[in-house]
Amino acid sequence: MMKVAVLGGGHGCYAAAAEMTERGHKVWFWRRDAAAFGPVVATKRIAITDFRGHREVEIHRPTHSLEEAVSEADLVLTPLPATAQEDIARAIAPLLRSGQVVFLPPGTFGSYIFARALRESGNHADVAFAETGTLPNLVRKHGAAAIVVSGYGKHLPTGIFPGRLRDSALNVLRAAYPGIEPVEDVLSAALMNAGPIIHPPLILMNAGPLEHFPTWDIHNEGTQPSIRRVTDTLDDERILVREALGYGPPHFPLRDHYAKDGAEWMYGRAAHEKLTASGDWRESIDLSGHRYMLEDTKLGLSLIVSVSRWIGAGVPVAQGLLSIASAVAGQDFYRTGRTFESLGLAGLTRREMVELLETGI
Repeated sequence: MMKVAVLGGGHGCYAAAAEMTERGHKVWFWRRDAAAFGPVVATKRIAITDFRGHREVEIHRPTHSLEEAVSEADLVLTPLPATAQEDIARAIAPLLRSGQVVFLPPGTFGSYIFARALRESGNHADVAFAETGTLPNLVRKHGAAAIVVSGYGKHLPTGIFPGRLRDSALNVLRAAYPGIEPVEDVLSAALMNAGPIIHPPLILMNAGPLEHFPTWDIHNEGTQPSIRRVTDTLDDERILVREALGYGPPHFPLRDHYAKDGAEWMYGRAAHEKLTASGDWRESIDLSGHRYMLEDTKLGLSLIVSVSRWIGAGVPVAQGLLSIASAVAGQDFYRTGRTFESLGLAGLTRREMVELLETGI
């Protein structure tokens, strides 16, 4: 049994708190929004519906104290959108201690953001930061203290920063998620992130119906053959970048998410069918403010384009989608996104990057 802190109020945070509890761990669950968190604090319970049916899970300690949650933890889980990472990294940086593992599912290279915040806070604790390619759950909240989980991650390709802490960190992570599968380093893991591959084509190529209809399911009627071809080509560019950096398979190509046979994708078989059958992804998507635009496009897609420029690889579809998204949003997503330039890493050589990823900041 471990002590686990779950930080945040998103769909994935509620799922993580419930899943970690059901795996036998003691969970400290923190959310910034006290009013929205009230029902969980009052009852200590989250209602969950999944393939096993409906039940209520009692959380060990819902808390309004971030310090209490982090200080108790062996493992800190922050399944928050990448747009929230800068703030939460600064908030927890002074609280972290040596030996802890901070897990960002998925990360968008957020591990570097958290490690940098740790050092900038003056905290010299030896902390491992980890990230993977997707949320461990396909989940939506159905009320203030209720979730519906459509699927669970079976394969979670995960990198550790700094790499010198990988063995101890992986031992902790596997106790939480048996589907953890180590990859070369945290940049390799960042380039496994599925969000910047699946969501930008779906929202940009469905922009008309998204703005016309009150709700639209981009994963159901929004996933048409022409859009799938763009998604597959974009994913081929992601894999090209990975291979140019020397990262090997499995690359978890997104086409496996839709396939009925062959290699399993991160959520296993029939995940797309379960997702669309749930109806939970029929929603209103504001193209100026939705996380598919701000997290997966502005931050995630800009990172892929940035890494491609750093190694001199062409990614015309990724660049084109990023340019179109910039026009839609009225801002330059490369300039304001998460790039090697904005992170101060663009001047590193490949050798220097390898050393950074292994030894840390």
